[in-house]
Amino acid sequence: MKDLLVIGGGPGGYVAAIRARQLGMKVALVEKDKLGGTCLNRGCIPTKTYYRHAEIMRSLQRLDEFCIQLDADSARLDMAGTRARKDAVVEQMAGGVAALLQAHGVEVIRGEAVVEEPGRVRVGEESIRAERLLIATGSESIRPAALPGAALPGVLTCEELLERSEIPGRLLIVGGGVIGMEFACIFQAFGSQVTVLESLPRPLAFLDQEIARRVSVLFKRQGIEIKTGAKVESINMQDDHLLVTASDKKGNMQYEADLLLLAVGRSPATAGLNLDKLGVKTEQGFIKVNQDYESSVAGIYAIGDVIGPPMLAHVASEEGRAAVERMAGMDSRLNYQAIPHCIFTFPEIAAVGLTQEEAAARAIDCKTGKFQFAANGKAVAMGESEGLIKVICGPDDSVLGVHIIGPHASDLILEASLLVNLGLKVEEALHTVHPHPTLGETLYEALLDVQGRAIHLKPPRI
Repeated sequence: MKDLLVIGGGPGGYVAAIRARQLGMKVALVEKDKLGGTCLNRGCIPTKTYYRHAEIMRSLQRLDEFCIQLDADSARLDMAGTRARKDAVVEQMAGGVAALLQAHGVEVIRGEAVVEEPGRVRVGEESIRAERLLIATGSESIRPAALPGAALPGVLTCEELLERSEIPGRLLIVGGGVIGMEFACIFQAFGSQVTVLESLPRPLAFLDQEIARRVSVLFKRQGIEIKTGAKVESINMQDDHLLVTASDKKGNMQYEADLLLLAVGRSPATAGLNLDKLGVKTEQGFIKVNQDYESSVAGIYAIGDVIGPPMLAHVASEEGRAAVERMAGMDSRLNYQAIPHCIFTFPEIAAVGLTQEEAAARAIDCKTGKFQFAANGKAVAMGESEGLIKVICGPDDSVLGVHIIGPHASDLILEASLLVNLGLKVEEALHTVHPHPTLGETLYEALLDVQGRAIHLKPPRI
């Protein structure tokens, strides 16, 4: 008899299992595939490995700018080798997860879990009993069944694209969200001709509108063709390539592609768990939970992508920690208003807290401060001066949101997340000295600009 049985060994499940062991629980974890889940095996880590290769390719294209005399035209990406390196990185990290679970005394059971009743799970021929069950099975890519041609060869999900060993000459991406735009930037750097079809007015439409408009321009400068307001009607094979028909307000248009990436969202991975028969309530497929992460059935808990947005690995991990701590009687909780998200495009994008539009919708009389990376010495020296930081503050100068386009945005967002999470005011944040020369000075100056006293901006004309 276990105190806790975790179903799913991704960033939510394995973190929850380890934290539960730290709290003295007897824990088992069931995983039907590979430890680390989608994030480690088919998502975050593989794509960031490819992202690093893309960064190097982009740097090679700028050798003249840095006075390096090499024949950059001869640089060619070995895609098979890139894939092999990606696989090696994943294997190393997955081995680390397995070692951590073993070191903490978590029993790992391989196989597919079927919940027979609260407190009892069957894995193959084995029946396992536990006081509590924690479902952390994550999500999977959506392949629209109603889209004609969605099952054709060459029409891929992101997981399938990561397993290809060749660079497509023409890559068409359906969906201009995070996954779509990250792959667009990566494969454009690899040498593909990339086209993105997005049904909304702009890619990454959930961002602060000023940020979304700015980054759309930067994508197009890279040579990524973006068609907004476009709906894909059908996909067909024509000789050795795909012919995609899409429509917008002006009518139909056609695109030819060697590969097509479906990046239209993710759905909860709950098939086979037997949730319907158990009476576990769901909404649009996502498991409904209370503040303890307990479902409508006592003793069955859920975390991560399977309970819905924000579908991020770090959210799943924190929910796993909070869920088991609450099981142990601790008052753990997440501040969902201070969840940072990072987008690994060129340049990077990161954000935390409210957008200016969200603040307006809540009738908050907000103030903003901005600072351009073009005025930051470190960014200029790096040759990465595109982008800006935008700070959203309430009428009392409390920091409500921070939005970044620019170099190392994914690293810079951490300080911003602390400001939003702690509800600090501008003056309190400015008491921290920011070292020079660093990219972090951009946040300092943006905070100063909220009060109209940025040092490295020209004063507004009166």
